[in-house]
Amino acid sequence: MPGRGFALAPRVRYLIGRARRIDVGSVFERAREASQQHGKWMPAVVVDMLWQAGFRNVGFQDYIDYDFAILTPAERATYMTHPVSNQISQKYDHPDYRHLFQDKIAFDRVFSEHLHREWMVVEDDNADAVRAFTERHGTIVTKEPVGQAGTGVHRYHAAEVEDWSAFHAGLRERGELLLEQVIQQHPDLAAVCPGTVNTTRVTAFFDGTTTHILAMAQKFGRGAVSDQMTFGGFYTMLDDDGHAVGAGYDSHGHVHEHHPDSGFRIADFQLPMMDEVRAFVDRVARVVPQVQYVGWDIVVTPTGPVLVEGNWGAGVYENKPSVTGIRTGHKPRYRAAIGF
Repeated sequence: MPGRGFALAPRVRYLIGRARRIDVGSVFERAREASQQHGKWMPAVVVDMLWQAGFRNVGFQDYIDYDFAILTPAERATYMTHPVSNQISQKYDHPDYRHLFQDKIAFDRVFSEHLHREWMVVEDDNADAVRAFTERHGTIVTKEPVGQAGTGVHRYHAAEVEDWSAFHAGLRERGELLLEQVIQQHPDLAAVCPGTVNTTRVTAFFDGTTTHILAMAQKFGRGAVSDQMTFGGFYTMLDDDGHAVGAGYDSHGHVHEHHPDSGFRIADFQLPMMDEVRAFVDRVARVVPQVQYVGWDIVVTPTGPVLVEGNWGAGVYENKPSVTGIRTGHKPRYRAAIGF
């Protein structure tokens, strides 16, 4: 079992950095949102938000997303938050290996056997290879090597390209250097949103012997190239068997009982091939064991799970009480696995 607790210096640096970046207007805006939604006195919400941020490691957006305004202290204590997640990342994700997760080209090279799709890198002199790759697959996804939250991801159709030299040059100029074959998702995922490859976020910790699955969230898109919230996506938490625990939601106050486009009832969703998913996460977690705490984005296909990316700064996905009725979070699972 890893050592308990986190070093004081990184936490202090993190808090100082947050204090310097604090947006007072944003704090009041979030407090007003919580006040209106839950019928709480706004000044009290502001004070509570600041107290939770300064002394309980609760991010301002965490406070809103997880409905802290209506939770008891004991219930709040069960929620994983972004500041605590950041401390875990800093302690258990070795800095010498983080670049393998930050650089998408490096990631594809290291995890190539787990991608189960073709990929290539755009170079100065390979316009013909880019054309052949794109025409072979019909539709491709391009990625900028460094990006997050779906930024730098694009989708192109071979039938719409008129000048292949210009297409190749444009990819180089825009920094879209990684090309990937589009993933064919399982029919159970396509039934919810066929126009987007819908990823499953599996947050896991590898202790050197065992891979612990800490939380699972199913993300759904709106037909765009990415299922991230910046593209209109949302998520729902999954239980240990891969079943949705309730409706979908995002960080912008939107709740989706049904998918807005397909009409699929989100609470009815069941992730297929859960046994294969667990085994797959265990395999990929062992590839770079120096990075122990990772948010894995996978997609279940008709033949099994495939890897999209791994996030060494795992982020947090949690229950939203006002949507699911569940008033506890996943922090006890994190503590049991990691020992903080």
